[in-house]
Amino acid sequence: MFSQKTRADLTNIVLYVIMPCSIFSAFHKGITPEMLRQCLIVLIAAFGLQLLVFVLNKFLYIKFPIERRVVLKYATITNNAAFMGLPILSAVFGSTGVLYGSIALVPMRILMWTSGLSLFTKMEAKASLKVLATHPCIWAVILGLAYIFVPVRLPEFLSGAISSIGDTVRVLPMFIVGSILSDVKLRDLLDKDCFYYSLFRLAVIPSIMYGVLTLLQIDYLVTGVVVLASAMPAANTTAMMAEKYGQDSAFASKLIFVSVMLSIITLPLIAAFITRLG
Repeated sequence: MFSQKTRADLTNIVLYVIMPCSIFSAFHKGITPEMLRQCLIVLIAAFGLQLLVFVLNKFLYIKFPIERRVVLKYATITNNAAFMGLPILSAVFGSTGVLYGSIALVPMRILMWTSGLSLFTKMEAKASLKVLATHPCIWAVILGLAYIFVPVRLPEFLSGAISSIGDTVRVLPMFIVGSILSDVKLRDLLDKDCFYYSLFRLAVIPSIMYGVLTLLQIDYLVTGVVVLASAMPAANTTAMMAEKYGQDSAFASKLIFVSVMLSIITLPLIAAFITRLG
């Protein structure tokens, strides 16, 4: 039932309509001063995650061919925390999970369109900032934060519509992920470089984040959101960027497929571990 055009159109709807609605609606569901403080902690922890990724990228892929090294580094900088992460965080932690998750995405979005993009092209800083400044999810966070402090409230029919649209973030992205997986042959799993990447992306990075946040005695919910967001597989944009800028797009597609398939095992285990501790 899915053609390539259907997938592309539905992806745009999810990225530019549904996810921004989901993020914005999370901000007008009774945000307390304590939750705002927790949002700041999430933001700091998310920047710490990007610092960890920056360090790992310095030595993890030194021995790989340049075509694969670029793809691997980009896929380590940015994962599928938006496309798969927000629906999963919504299912595990509810609307608060979406709120914290959308905050955790901000540092990744910044690095994705700056240092991540620079791996493929020497894009000018002005162009990178323009892409970042016009992204709907970034604006959903900005408008959501502003909405907390302004005295004006949206009418019920409008806030209800935004909330209803945003709630579909739990379902529609999974149709798209499934359609992507249906295009890849099972023999493409047999690539040791994909398993090497998946080990760090799905297990080592979230384990380090959990250890650090636990040592710092960070709130359970904040820890759970940041750790689960850090455990997402390679982002779909990895293949799109590789294709656009003449890198190894076939390898990028395999990387997405293998990490998504393995995350079907790792994500429920991590979520169960976190919720059990809570």
